[in-house]
Amino acid sequence: MAHGKSVLKNSLISADTLSCIEGIEELGARVNSNDHYTVKGNDGKISGMASSIDVGNSGTTLRILTGLASLSDKEIKFDGDESIRKRPMTPLLTALKNLGATIESTGGKCPFTIRGPLKGGSTKVDGISSQFLTSLLICSPLIESDTEISVFNLHEKPYVEITLEWLRKQNIRFEQEGLEHFKIMGGQYYTAFNRAIPADFSTATFPLCAAAITGSEILIRGLDFADHQGDKQVFEYLKEMGVSMHEDQDGLHVKGGNLTGIEIDMNNTPDALPAMAVAGCFASGKTKLFNVAQARFKECDRISSIATELMKMGAKITELDDGLIIEQSDLQGTMVHGYDDHRMVMALTIAGLGASGETTVDTAESVKITYPTFYDDMTMINAKIERIQD
Repeated sequence: MAHGKSVLKNSLISADTLSCIEGIEELGARVNSNDHYTVKGNDGKISGMASSIDVGNSGTTLRILTGLASLSDKEIKFDGDESIRKRPMTPLLTALKNLGATIESTGGKCPFTIRGPLKGGSTKVDGISSQFLTSLLICSPLIESDTEISVFNLHEKPYVEITLEWLRKQNIRFEQEGLEHFKIMGGQYYTAFNRAIPADFSTATFPLCAAAITGSEILIRGLDFADHQGDKQVFEYLKEMGVSMHEDQDGLHVKGGNLTGIEIDMNNTPDALPAMAVAGCFASGKTKLFNVAQARFKECDRISSIATELMKMGAKITELDDGLIIEQSDLQGTMVHGYDDHRMVMALTIAGLGASGETTVDTAESVKITYPTFYDDMTMINAKIERIQD
């Protein structure tokens, strides 16, 4: 949406990234890639001729582009894969409707159509997914009039802080009262920029947990602990459980060992729930993961799904409305279902590293959504993984 050409360095090439690129090109931006991405922006206006956008499996793309598409007076249809069609959109669609969007939807999920332009004013949004608020914060400066947003039930607060950090770097004018109320001045614009994308702590969770449960020592490079990402807290969780870590010029040295169960409020780190459930199986005593009900509304119901699959392996798990209680368990390798969910597949793969016998994980190709090199990286640190071609 910026004026001019922006350069994004150190970008992940994954299915979600490609879904985002295809979506913004449908809205009029142009993207070139070689060793980085160059984006020719829309100068604040939706200029594409798209009548429909397929976001694939990318919920982030769906939520953010829905807000941007509502700046246009053209009707645009959004859809995605089977998982996306189950993801809730009602809080965002309702908030945008209050600002002037026209929406046609069945059940508040994909497929739906939206048309603007947004007129500004006041709205409120349920923050059960932080992406709903992020979408509103990104599109509101481009509305001609001022916009006020009231937020309730906000989860995943660190992700909102990331959004606000980017807005500040763009010199966007807004006022806030905590994370509950925002006033965004209208008639603003984004400017082109050149920036390296920070390393992803959500991705780093999986080699970290692999080392933790197997008692291994690995080196993880490229992490910036000054970053606002919520999933950097996972490193603190595992430190408290008994993993030793120290940082030097080479990166972060991690050494697993004897883990001890703890209680973890995971509201800020819902994406880490599957991996932390696996870690809990290898920790003495009990591990309680709680205050993370929003994990039920991801690519699958990750609370129920990870409990079901780990119990197939012999785990002792009690399902809560908002999380799990896991007791130390001797996991046995078996066939488990990955639900076409990249984080489920990676967590179950990690579980297989610590289990006795052989574990087979189906829908394993879904790792391409966010971590295409997952199996290569695991093999590089001496995991024994065989890929089966169906």
